[in-house]
Amino acid sequence: MPNAVEVGTVLLDRYNRVATDLRVSLTDRCNLRCTYCMPEEGLSWLGRSDLLTDEEILRLLRIAVGELGVTEIRFTGGEPLLRPGLVGIVAEAARLRPRPQLSLTTNGIGLARTAEALREAGLDRVNVSLDTLDPDTFHRLTRRRRLDDVLAGIEAARDAGLTPVKINSVLMRGVNDRDAPALLRWSLRGGYQLRFIEQMPLDAQHGWDRAEMVTAGEILASLREHFTLEPEPESARGSAPAERWIVDGGPATVGVIATVTRPFCRACDRTRLTADGQVRNCLFAREETDLRHALRSGESDARIAELWRAAMWGKKPGAGIDDPEFLQPSRPMSAIGG
Repeated sequence: MPNAVEVGTVLLDRYNRVATDLRVSLTDRCNLRCTYCMPEEGLSWLGRSDLLTDEEILRLLRIAVGELGVTEIRFTGGEPLLRPGLVGIVAEAARLRPRPQLSLTTNGIGLARTAEALREAGLDRVNVSLDTLDPDTFHRLTRRRRLDDVLAGIEAARDAGLTPVKINSVLMRGVNDRDAPALLRWSLRGGYQLRFIEQMPLDAQHGWDRAEMVTAGEILASLREHFTLEPEPESARGSAPAERWIVDGGPATVGVIATVTRPFCRACDRTRLTADGQVRNCLFAREETDLRHALRSGESDARIAELWRAAMWGKKPGAGIDDPEFLQPSRPMSAIGG
C-alpha cells in the first residue's frame, strides 16, 4: 500500500476511499437554537480572527478542486447565510475549473431574499433543515418562532431553480416523532426531496442518548402506515448517505440517513473544512489538521495539498459509534459543519 505522499492528486485513504465531496463550514454561528444541537443561550462563537477569510477559503477551494480532485462543494455552518461574503464566495467557486457542483445546507432563514442571488452566482441546489410543519413544535425544537420564514425560503429556493430542494428532518422522541407522514405529504405536494436523518451524537450538551433516538426502522414503519414504500435499487445509491424508498409507485422518493443504525462508512467520499480552517476526515473525528496555520505561515499550495492528503490518509475505517469506547467529538455539529 502506498504512503500518503505517493497517492497522487486525490484524497485517498488506507481503505481505498477517495474523497471528492468537500463540506465547507463558513461560520459556527446560527440564528436558531435547536435542542439537539446547542443550548438555548448559544455557544462561545469563534472570533473574527479565528475564521478563515473569504480569500483563504477560496484558495483552499482552488487547491481542493485543482490539485486534489474534489468535484462537489457544499457550503455549511452553523448557518452559512450569516456569512456576509457568501454570494461572492459562491460566484468565485463557480469559476473554478473543472467546475464543481455547488450546494448549500441552510436552516432557510433569510433564503427568501437570497435565493435568486445565490442562483445567479452559480449555486446549483440547497438542502434545508425542517423538522416539523407545526408552529408550536417548531418553536419547541428551535426556540424561535421562524417557521414561516423557513417555509418562505424553501419556496423561494424552488422558484429560483435551486433544485432539487432537499429537506432534512430529524425526529425527536416525544416531540415530533409523529410528524413524518405530514412532512412527506407536504414534500410530495411541493416537489421537494425529503430525507430523514437519525439524531447523531453531535450536540454541544453531549446529552445524546441512543435509547431515545428515533431509528430509521421506526421512521419507515411510521411512513408505511400511510404510504407504500419500495426500496430503490442499491445500485442507484452510490456514495449517497441516504437509503431511498420509492413512494406509492414513484417517481417520488423519500430518503433515510441511518448514520447510527446502518452506517455507510465504507462508501464515504467526504472531506470537511471547518470555519477556522481545520481539515476533518470524518464527521466524528477527534483529530484535525490545521490548514489555517499553513495558509498564514506562507506555505505553498503544494505543501497545503500534501497536508490535506496526509489528513485523509489517516481516516479510520468507520465512525465507531457502535464501539463501547466511542467518544463524541469535542466540537458540536454547528462548529464542524453539516
